[in-house]
Amino acid sequence: FHIGEREEKCIIEDIPSDTLVVGNYKVQRWDIHKHDFLESAPGLGMFVTVTSPSVYISKLQVILSKLYGPQGTFSFTSYLSGEHIICFQSNSTRFAVIAGSKLRIHLDIRVGEHFLDESAIQAKDKVNEVNVRLEHLIEQIHHVTKEQDYEREREEKFRKTSEETNSNILWWAIVQTLILISVGIWQIKSLRDFFISKKLV
Repeated sequence: FHIGEREEKCIIEDIPSDTLVVGNYKVQRWDIHKHDFLESAPGLGMFVTVTSPSVYISKLQVILSKLYGPQGTFSFTSYLSGEHIICFQSNSTRFAVIAGSKLRIHLDIRVGEHFLDESAIQAKDKVNEVNVRLEHLIEQIHHVTKEQDYEREREEKFRKTSEETNSNILWWAIVQTLILISVGIWQIKSLRDFFISKKLV
């Protein structure tokens, strides 16, 4: 994605609790003379800020706030499930008028993945290789189980909200019906009393 040199850009990731998140990024700066993005942006750093939903409603908790270089890797572990906001902003100190150049950010976010170290596997014998791969598979199974639990939890919340909404709609329909019946009975009684008073009935 592209951002201005002094602009902040945020993305939202829905992450289950107790999950490792690893992000890799690379920044390229626009060159006015070449009319293209440079391969790297030396001297330019990125502030990476990650906020997670808090136990308190409508509050966010900062779990990562750090200055990195023009390319780097950041990681954090989610403590609560929900929407995590990951924000990027350059550390440019140029004035807003000068700092009109664009930045291109290449971002790769991996949620809940544990990577195998291939060099470590090759260095060990076959039994250890199978052992390490088996441990990796077990970690992946735990992650999939955690994801499924989180999805069930979200589905349950959604179902409760839907049931509450349906219940409210039903009660509102009953109240409307009672009001209409009451108004109808009152109109009939008023008309009857009017006709009796005018001696038309």
